[in-house]
Amino acid sequence: MKKIILFLNLSAFTFLYSQKKFDVLYEADYKLEYKLSNASNYTKETTFALLINKNSSFFKDLHRYISDSLIVEKKLNSIEEAMKYNTDFRGYIGTTSGKFYVTDEINYSYFGYEEPNVINWKIKKEFKTVSGYTCQKAEVIKYGRTWYAWFTNDIPFPFGPYKFNGLPGLIIEVYDSKEDYHYILYSFRKRIYTCKSANIATNVKYLSKEKVALAFKNRLAGKLRLNEQYIEDQEDRERMRKNAEEKIKNYNPIELDIY
Repeated sequence: MKKIILFLNLSAFTFLYSQKKFDVLYEADYKLEYKLSNASNYTKETTFALLINKNSSFFKDLHRYISDSLIVEKKLNSIEEAMKYNTDFRGYIGTTSGKFYVTDEINYSYFGYEEPNVINWKIKKEFKTVSGYTCQKAEVIKYGRTWYAWFTNDIPFPFGPYKFNGLPGLIIEVYDSKEDYHYILYSFRKRIYTCKSANIATNVKYLSKEKVALAFKNRLAGKLRLNEQYIEDQEDRERMRKNAEEKIKNYNPIELDIY
């Protein structure tokens, strides 16, 4: 029954999506190594696409980039196919000089918020070569972490992965002081086209950033409630509840603080 429900949701999503396009001039692709839990040193990897034009950028996980494109082309027709592109990062981030526009998926629902684009970098007189580019270092305390970025003047776009931007050139590498989250560029190329599947989220509920962050933190509890109806044994339900509480306790998001 659960699989049928998911399939119907996917089908409806395919035909009722609200398409938002993005005109692309360049694409920068990044690898991310990340640690979602403070309970272990286990790290995971994924990749992202940063789509760039003259005035703005759009950032999304490459798995989501592919699956969204297939949805728009009506080539993704089952939950089994969709699971091939599963990712921990199902959201979209649009960046302009003034604001971030964020849409995220939590328990099969979409939530969105806007945030002022304010990052007060301190540029250092330190240089190194990263991914073949001569880069300069910058630092900032943001979102509850100390971040180190390496940007290049060779690519004069003030953008970078996630929400990191506002430097005199493209950010090639950025990581926090604990290296819980570490982005590094592995591809940059000119790519002039219109991305028809930039953001295909539908029925987005717009909330404050604080409320979206809380909903995201509690997503494990939400998943638990969805699955409880299938668990008859009381001890099994209690074990699942304790495991969810432990995961929430050790949850290590990229933003420890929303400011």
